[in-house]
Amino acid sequence: MTGADDDPVPWSGPTSKQWAGLLQATAEGLTLAEFHGGSYKTSEPAPPVPAWTIVAERLPAGADEAVRRGQVLAFFKKVPPCLVGMEACATAHHWARELTQLGHTVKLMPPSYVKAYVRRGKNDAADAAAICEAVTRPSMRFVPVKTVEQQVALMLHRSRDLLIRQRTQLINALRAHLAELGLVAAVGADGLKSLMDIIREAGKSGRLPKRMLGALNALVAQLAALGNQIVTLERSIQAQHRASEPSRRLETVPGIGVIGATAIVATVTDPKAFKSGRELAAWIGLVPRQYSTGGKQKLGGISKQGDKYLRRLLIVGATSVIQQARRHPDKHPWIIKLLGKLPAKKVAVALANKTARIAWAILTKGETYRAPAIAAAP
Repeated sequence: MTGADDDPVPWSGPTSKQWAGLLQATAEGLTLAEFHGGSYKTSEPAPPVPAWTIVAERLPAGADEAVRRGQVLAFFKKVPPCLVGMEACATAHHWARELTQLGHTVKLMPPSYVKAYVRRGKNDAADAAAICEAVTRPSMRFVPVKTVEQQVALMLHRSRDLLIRQRTQLINALRAHLAELGLVAAVGADGLKSLMDIIREAGKSGRLPKRMLGALNALVAQLAALGNQIVTLERSIQAQHRASEPSRRLETVPGIGVIGATAIVATVTDPKAFKSGRELAAWIGLVPRQYSTGGKQKLGGISKQGDKYLRRLLIVGATSVIQQARRHPDKHPWIIKLLGKLPAKKVAVALANKTARIAWAILTKGETYRAPAIAAAP
């Protein structure tokens, strides 16, 4: 927004009266300048929106319209059906479902996309005004509202991932403690078994002090408990996979297992929201970052935007496929050709990008994976 002389106009956020004006102004189709009480001169009309536009963000302290968490639903029950804009952060999907049931239209937006509309400073009023403007932009990319089932599925994945990281921390701690006394075990699953044997034998032989043995046994017991909890979560994910037809179809793709298939189904709520598989791959962060200017294109590493967990699963799955390709090069000529030109890690990212595109095609067309025909050797 600019003033009459096109110089930036200082703005410290709307007052409580201006917040009330926001609701009425949008309902009457006024401009955004008129919403701010006529402080700005602009010809930009407010886009058409249903009835009112309410920005569901924490209002400024002391504002008359501020409501507590427990009063939110009661407040919106008194409001006619309207457009509600929120950042897709913690609890946003819950509130979106609740407000949708009350008849409101809820739009969730990535916080990084809303940030571009913040004019000056960082406060609740500025953030709310930015959301108000962002939610009406025709080019804004909205986040589909997840169902309870989808959030439960993701919770299982996040819990499993957390427990696996905790298990890795315990294993590393055990190795470090024993290494201080010259007791070293090999890495991997076999190394973990030998690590347990070392603790058991050292305890019997008296090589480990009793106080240290007690601490190590506590870590071993916690490690065993984590293993059992991980198995329980994986069984729940398996049951979820068997009950999901899209997940079973995704499992037919090389590089996508049960964990990857269920994660994709739970994360990609509406695959048809993406125009192509390339858009899905870009959304996951598996495309090069661009540094283009003056008609010259310069590509860097992958953008790493989007869902980190999903991107990691696809790259790990692609790495497994590369290992299979090295054992059976005749079945994977495309991968072998890339390995002759690029490092294995870059090939894994390229293959993960391809896998994401295949997953999009399977989800949107309702088909299963068909392996490409391998040309016969001349």
